[in-house]
Amino acid sequence: MLSILLVALNALNATPTNLVVVFCDDMGYTDIGPFGGKLARTPNLDRMAREGRTFTNFHVSQPVCSASRASLLTGCYANRVGIHGALGPNAKMGLNPKEQTLANLLQGKGYATACVGKWHLGHLPEFLPTRQGFDSFFGLPYSADMWPLHPETPKAYPPLPLLRDTTVVNPSVSPEDQKQLTGQFTDESLRFIKKSAGKPFFLYLAPNQPHVPLFAGKEFEGKSGRGLYADVIEEIDDGVGRIVKLLDELKLSDNTWLVFSSDNGPWLSYGDHAGSSGRFREGKGTVWEGGVRVPCIMRWPGKIPAGSTTDAMLMTIDLLPTVASRLGTSLPENRIDGGNCWDIVSGQAGAKNPHDTETDGYACYYLQNELQAVLSGDGRWKLVLPHTYRTLKGKPGGTGGSPVKYTSQKVTQAELYDLKADPGESKNLAGDHPVEVARLQAVAEKFRAELGDTLTKRKGTANREPGRVP
Repeated sequence: MLSILLVALNALNATPTNLVVVFCDDMGYTDIGPFGGKLARTPNLDRMAREGRTFTNFHVSQPVCSASRASLLTGCYANRVGIHGALGPNAKMGLNPKEQTLANLLQGKGYATACVGKWHLGHLPEFLPTRQGFDSFFGLPYSADMWPLHPETPKAYPPLPLLRDTTVVNPSVSPEDQKQLTGQFTDESLRFIKKSAGKPFFLYLAPNQPHVPLFAGKEFEGKSGRGLYADVIEEIDDGVGRIVKLLDELKLSDNTWLVFSSDNGPWLSYGDHAGSSGRFREGKGTVWEGGVRVPCIMRWPGKIPAGSTTDAMLMTIDLLPTVASRLGTSLPENRIDGGNCWDIVSGQAGAKNPHDTETDGYACYYLQNELQAVLSGDGRWKLVLPHTYRTLKGKPGGTGGSPVKYTSQKVTQAELYDLKADPGESKNLAGDHPVEVARLQAVAEKFRAELGDTLTKRKGTANREPGRVP
């Protein structure tokens, strides 16, 4: 009886876990040291990897800004919640506030919640972070290239605003302003952590870098000696280091789950203003591994094994249910797609991905609800479905912030790749493994029936509407 009382007392006195998610913009798989990056120095992310777990097979649901962020925050495929592509400043829609985000769930548990950086899930007041479970917001409503000063802007965009909550604090962000943003976002994050140190908190820090146009703060401009892109990566790394330092000083590190990742792969057409996907094929805007496989590191001393690496398959849709299971929150009332992967995150022996069954797997949608690929739940097999994709065909990207043009290429028949043996997707094995092709085709049909597929003219039965305004 005494032991039961002690357990109950400990449960009552247990300090809720803090959560910090850093979600970069267009960072390439091999841009940072823990993933083999040599261009920039990333001592703080190197330390995070030494003290945490590196995930070498971590995927986003779609290789583009808004859709990727929708999946991270809702645990759903973005097309389930009606978000496709990258929302522009003229969009009359956004993430439906009826959806329950990770912030909603934690806010309901008494957490202080803050969104800092790029939002990109609807710029109108109805869809901003403070309507989606965040107590506060400081940042940009969409991508920083969606402004009239970007030379490659395809249409006349309005001035780029900087917001605090729902109030515009700078109606027209200038190039000089952009140089300060990464540092300002880190400063804002530190203020939030200090202010919230007496209660559990969730910080979602989404730097708008290294997405073009590139800007580095004055302390970092030219510091790397290896070009502006490296300067930007080193400033992002410094921001992570400042956050970890503060957590250590406040004695919060042992009770804080820190996640670092990116919304998609590098925008390769920008060449020296873009990152690298390393050995992986293609980049942002494609469902080849270079577009959807991203760096991911997690640190939680004593809970996540230090200095460990796993090649277990995970996707951003899995973060919400994994956090919910560990932090004691309920799941959203609406159906989600992710699964609880805590056993993988915590390094349990024999851990198995909940999507790793004969009839399940992961979907890779892109553009307007096109099902372009499916992956087995263990991350080994990938069936690339017929579709058209953009490519540089091995040619170099642009220089100085100007991109080169992509060309189009078609996959005419389903192609099967063994990602364990061939992560670069160079050898189509469809003819050698007809059983695996048939199994993944059946998985694709399951996704089509539920979420639709414009490539095969299928309408889904379980898509939900985004938020819209007249």
